[in-house]
Order: sequence, then C-alpha cells, then structure tokens
Amino acid sequence: MFYWFLKRILVGPALRVLFRPWTRGLENLPARGGAIIAANHLSFIDSIFVPLAVPRPVVYLAKDEYFTRPGVRGRAQRWFFRMTNQLPMDRSGGSASEAALQAGLAVLRDGNLLGIYPEGTRSLDGRLHRGRTGVARLALAAGVPVVPAALIGTDAVQPKGRTIPRIRRVGVVFGEPIDLSRYGEGPHDRHTLRSATDEIMYEIMRLSGQEYVDTYSVSHRPRLLTQQPPEPAGGDPRA
Repeated sequence: MFYWFLKRILVGPALRVLFRPWTRGLENLPARGGAIIAANHLSFIDSIFVPLAVPRPVVYLAKDEYFTRPGVRGRAQRWFFRMTNQLPMDRSGGSASEAALQAGLAVLRDGNLLGIYPEGTRSLDGRLHRGRTGVARLALAAGVPVVPAALIGTDAVQPKGRTIPRIRRVGVVFGEPIDLSRYGEGPHDRHTLRSATDEIMYEIMRLSGQEYVDTYSVSHRPRLLTQQPPEPAGGDPRA
C-alpha cells in the first residue's frame, strides 16, 4: 500500500514533472509472473527511476549497509527501504550472500518482478563492467526470463558523492526478454553461469551504448575514487 501511495501520489508525480523521464520497450515487460529486470548501475537513484517506469511493483536487492546504519537517520533509511520493496543483500560472500539469493528466489517464485544490478555496485567511470553470476543463477533456478534494461543519464543527475540531485532528463530502455532455458535445468557449473551472465551483459551494453570492460567494477573503485568524476554515460537526443 505504501509503495503504491509513494509511486502514484506522494513522490511519483513530482519526479515526472522535475525529471521528465522517458521510457522505451515497456512492451517487453511481462504483464504477470516472475521476471528479473537486470540493469546497468550508474547512480544511487537508479532504483527510483526503474520502478517509476514499470507499471508493476519491482522488488530490489539492496546492499545491506542501507539497513544497518545506526542512529535516527539509519532507522529512517531502513524503514524507507523496507516500505519500498527493497531487501538487504549481504555481498560478503558465502552463506550470507546465499541467504540473499534465496530471498530473491522467493520473490520470483511468488510471481513478482525482481530488480538486480549484475555489476554489483555503481560504475564510477561510466563504463559497463563484468556482471556477477547471481543474476543467471536466480533466473535459471526460478525458470524466469531476464529483461535487460539501460538507465540513461542518471549519473548526470546524482553522481557519486553528490547529495542533492541535479535536475536533468533521464531515460530507461527495456530490451527483449532473455530466455535462459536452453542452458538446461538443475545445477549449473560456473562456465554455464558465466556464459549466461555474459549474454545478459551484452544486451545491457547494446541498450545503454556504454563501453564494456571485462573486469568487476569493484576492482576499479580505489583508483577511481581519487580521480575527477567521469563524464555522464549515454544520452538521448530528446533530452
């Protein structure tokens, strides 16, 4: 109920007036049943503009730091993320990450849309980085399609380190659903999961127009955090 109120009444109309978001490919989203929306990740606000564009509710796996910060601000943030259909995901690996993936699997098996950023973290250089195989694992285990998506211009609105967003036009492009059933059922080895993930990342690259880098985004963060912010990625002639 709060999700609907936030999107339709409280925040959604204001965001549409300020940022004039444009969308393409909404017909590629299934009207019902479970599916994964796998998108590039350029800004903290990406998880706002995808649900704004999609008619159905979208559940996101968000990093667990958003749910564990202390103090009044931490409690408010924790409440907001939970009320907007976001689940904590521990990215430290092992049993903690496995528990988060099981939570995502439950979302899909209940027939809902699950939003995932395969890169695992925001890109600080505007390029598209190697995807983590969790997205393929979930899609294959749940037997659901993956809808690739590209966010355009959100890095210009709120780049890393900026608290107050700039008013810029942003876009979301949804590609045709990817059916991974040809990879077979049952347990999948790491080579199969890598092939399926690379297929998803290729489609995201094609939609976003970003340069692809075959290394994980997190491996670039220490170096990039000491450099000047990159130029915004992508663009649209209608902006």
